[in-house]
Amino acid sequence: MSSYAPSPTPSPFPSLSASPAPAPARLDVAADLLALLRDTRTEPRPDPQLEALTLAVSADLPVLLWGEPGIGKTAALTQLADTLDLPLTTVIASVHEPSDFSGLPVIGDDPAEQGVPLAPPDWAVRLVRQGRGLLFLDELSTATPAVQAALLRLVLERRIGSLRLPADVRIVAAANPRASAADGWELSAPLANRFVHLQWAHDHEVVIRGLGGTWPRAVLPRLDPALLPGAVDRARRAVCGLLTARPALVHRLPGTETRRGGAWPSPRSWDMALSLIAFATAAGSDRDVLSLLVRGTVGDGSGLELLAWLDRMDLPDPELLLADPVHAELPERGDRRQATLEGVVEAVKSRLTEERWNAAWALLVRAMETGAPDLVVVPATTLASLRREDWDVPEAIERLAGVVSMSRRADRSMARAATDRTGAARAGAGR
Repeated sequence: MSSYAPSPTPSPFPSLSASPAPAPARLDVAADLLALLRDTRTEPRPDPQLEALTLAVSADLPVLLWGEPGIGKTAALTQLADTLDLPLTTVIASVHEPSDFSGLPVIGDDPAEQGVPLAPPDWAVRLVRQGRGLLFLDELSTATPAVQAALLRLVLERRIGSLRLPADVRIVAAANPRASAADGWELSAPLANRFVHLQWAHDHEVVIRGLGGTWPRAVLPRLDPALLPGAVDRARRAVCGLLTARPALVHRLPGTETRRGGAWPSPRSWDMALSLIAFATAAGSDRDVLSLLVRGTVGDGSGLELLAWLDRMDLPDPELLLADPVHAELPERGDRRQATLEGVVEAVKSRLTEERWNAAWALLVRAMETGAPDLVVVPATTLASLRREDWDVPEAIERLAGVVSMSRRADRSMARAATDRTGAARAGAGR
């Protein structure tokens, strides 16, 4: 007998038994996976870049973020808008025509009588209706020169056609360097001088930790109301003091097209720098944040001079130190401590008496006992050269003599080592 059994004949009537549940749709499973990938945590972490950006936005100054593609400029703007509770409006500058920013001409019933008004684009109208917001001009370095010219009035006067943006609208732009921009252009000097330029870079540790599931949550600065008057006074004294001593810095247009597209000193950018110093001071920001803001406004060279001027302003008064050298409080940071000691020696030199000369030696001993001894070498050498023949040698000189002589021996040893290396290299080359 054959083991073959015919298959059962299908019933012409539908089955009344429960059918199996349908399999999940492929996109539903993908959505579950995406949800797991987006399920990340945050942790507070100081971020000097974002703090500088926040202060510039708080100061109502247009900001331009420079950075390579894909390093998080847009993500930083999104986080800032969420934290400040500002609606974010993104406009890609390179895909717009000049009339999109200067206004679209609309012909009315009687142009000869009423003129031709310039109608603003829809995104500008939305910003006015909201009354506040963060306007993000992306891909600025791919905007043509004609579009850049149309942006001048928007960035400086907040006007688009016949419409003025509300006071609570802030402007931030982003750009890639010309070498990495798609069909990029250099920024025109007039447009560049209207921005605070911040160089945006990624922190590899932050990226790695974020990819592992924990992204940073920036701690944004807060202005201290009690510090506002002093902050304004400090900012004005710093900028006015530097420009009085260095009038050539008031306006210095760079000589190359590339440098003109960045930060450079002008009366407009010095005014922005003054505001940013006041905001950073009122927020208690550290030097790294202040450096980003100052150099991003008036350029690296002028910015570093302004930072050095601020350091000198913040140094202790030499006369107060000479009045009580034994209990003097000296700066902890090495460069500021050495500048303070050199300032004391200059003060003694300008009004030289034996009493002031002895007080300066006592202060150098105090500096040696409370900090790095090598910082007193140069001031001690200069101070020793000011001694007059009829003055007694103070005990402090004996206490400092070992430090000075050791430093000099170390300098001579380094000089001999450098000479030996040079001679050996020449001998090797002659073989």
